[in-house]
Amino acid sequence: MKQRKLVALSAVFVTAIAALLISSQTVLVSAHNAAAPAQEGQKGDHGQKGDHGQKGDHGQKGDREEPPAPIYNPYPPGILPFDLNSEIARVLREVDNIEFEALAQLRALPPPTLTGQPPILAHTGQRANVLLGKALNFDKNMSPFKDRACAFCHMPYAGFSGPIPSVNLTMVAYPGSFAFRAGKRTAQRYTYAPNFPVLNFNQSQDAFFGGNFWDSRATGYLLGSPDANQAQGPPVDTQEHMLPDTACIAFRLQTAAYRSFFERIWGDELNIKFPPDTEEICETPGGASVFGTDTMPIKLSPEDRARANDVFDHWGESIDQYEASPDVSAFSSKFDAFLDGNATLTADEMAGYNLFRGKANCNSCHLDGRSTAPTPPPPEGTLPNSEDTGAAANTRPLFTCFGSANLGLPLNPRDAFYYQTTPDFFGFIGNPYGFGYRDLGLGTFLRSGFGSWASPNDDWTQFAPTSDGKMQTSSARNVALVPPQCPTTEAPGPYFQKEFFHNGYIKSLKQLVHFYNTRDFPPFVFNVTSGHCPAGKIEKVDCWPMPEVKNNIDMTVGNLHLTDTEENQIVAFLQTLSDGFTTPYPDINTFTGVCMTGGSASTQGNGFLIPTPPLPPCASVICGVAPFPSPPIP
Repeated sequence: MKQRKLVALSAVFVTAIAALLISSQTVLVSAHNAAAPAQEGQKGDHGQKGDHGQKGDHGQKGDREEPPAPIYNPYPPGILPFDLNSEIARVLREVDNIEFEALAQLRALPPPTLTGQPPILAHTGQRANVLLGKALNFDKNMSPFKDRACAFCHMPYAGFSGPIPSVNLTMVAYPGSFAFRAGKRTAQRYTYAPNFPVLNFNQSQDAFFGGNFWDSRATGYLLGSPDANQAQGPPVDTQEHMLPDTACIAFRLQTAAYRSFFERIWGDELNIKFPPDTEEICETPGGASVFGTDTMPIKLSPEDRARANDVFDHWGESIDQYEASPDVSAFSSKFDAFLDGNATLTADEMAGYNLFRGKANCNSCHLDGRSTAPTPPPPEGTLPNSEDTGAAANTRPLFTCFGSANLGLPLNPRDAFYYQTTPDFFGFIGNPYGFGYRDLGLGTFLRSGFGSWASPNDDWTQFAPTSDGKMQTSSARNVALVPPQCPTTEAPGPYFQKEFFHNGYIKSLKQLVHFYNTRDFPPFVFNVTSGHCPAGKIEKVDCWPMPEVKNNIDMTVGNLHLTDTEENQIVAFLQTLSDGFTTPYPDINTFTGVCMTGGSASTQGNGFLIPTPPLPPCASVICGVAPFPSPPIP
């Protein structure tokens, strides 16, 4: 296990010097674009069966320490952004700063008083739990190499979504604790996620509502909160935090700076009797071949396992309370002030709002608390004369229906997940199916399929074929939230580069609205994959590649007959949904990166398009699992 400790120290060292590496483009190119050939040459040493991660001979005195694990880079040139090391280091510094702030806020808070029946933490109990959740969210010690916090992929200045513009522009998913494993989807926004109900199937509407994550796999069936359930996922995800056992959370909490606050709020005494090899286990990334199929490698007594499970549940519940609080879900946008009569929308913002709840039909899924009035295109209807005249309901509009939809997004070949087909240093393979992978979203979860979680309800499995390709309808709130120094998501800026939808295919709000508007407009539709639009056509402007999953596509959008001006007006309205207008948004000023400038919002990111390779058939482990996708997915 000494070798794993050396890997951990190596990872910390790499992070510490990342800022120095960026000063040399030669070093960066070598590290990120030429590492794959170097790793090929090392397979003979580092890939030998039985040598690495075993508990036998490597810790004996007199043994020579083995070299640290090479960076995992199975990617072709250009998938990893050139500034990845320096940007990881930047975000980790920002995470540390907010963690220090959270600890200071906890220490300054008068302690709550436990009183009453049932016992209540009176006076400051709620705020204490919110601040504890904040400290948990920004603690990067909750990963094998102590270099990934939940917030690493979800920072306040990006609406608690991805904080690295170059990652948003290129590899889509964020690199986890062991560089450079990465997941397969964009970092979904935290804001307003606590409002999603426990996942359930509505028979009258023949649809699922609720849950968290893009595929709704965090159902909330056990804790009663999908958001708390979601918070439990990344720490033990093999491509995110990568802890190999949920008990590692309780183990690391024993030495956390906020341990006393956790114990006071939850009544959990963190005196679990962990075996001597616990640290060695927790510093080894999940999925390592040494664990086999054992998901509980820390061998605890039944009593201590139950205590560790309670701690893990309370971890999720405190983070949920932080995300539900005004620190994250603030209802402080210009639109909220407009509803309260304290702000006036500009002419373009108001026109965009009328289009949002009328002709563009956005309000049928991103509900604003009033009616929607779409008019179908000719000959059935009389577009563009469509406007919602319904009265606003007495509610806080969340701009989501809590449901899921397949919007017909093309497969995005920039997604790093497709290239993780070879074992890393620990013997883990992220995606053995390569481009045979198809992201079926909710359908995969209902089958308990590859890349998702087990479904807790067998009655749902029958609905998988009618759920294939569906992804959660996120709240439209904070879709445009950016750091103050980068006042927009749109080129020419200065702008903060975001990525939109589950696979990051869309790079600006202009593209997003244009996609909804023209996805099914015949002159723009081509039977090609990304990067192969015909000569004279511009992808995302007048050429949309075919959907990754053609089943169950939502046909309420796709050919809306919006003009270019109307698209821009909807973008202007979406920008009114960013929090921070009525009161400052907490921690939004923590971005220390650089804004981007130049180009145009309609072609934003097109310079980073790469051609999709010839696609093999959908892997049988994904599309060959009963009940089968219908029609079959090629």
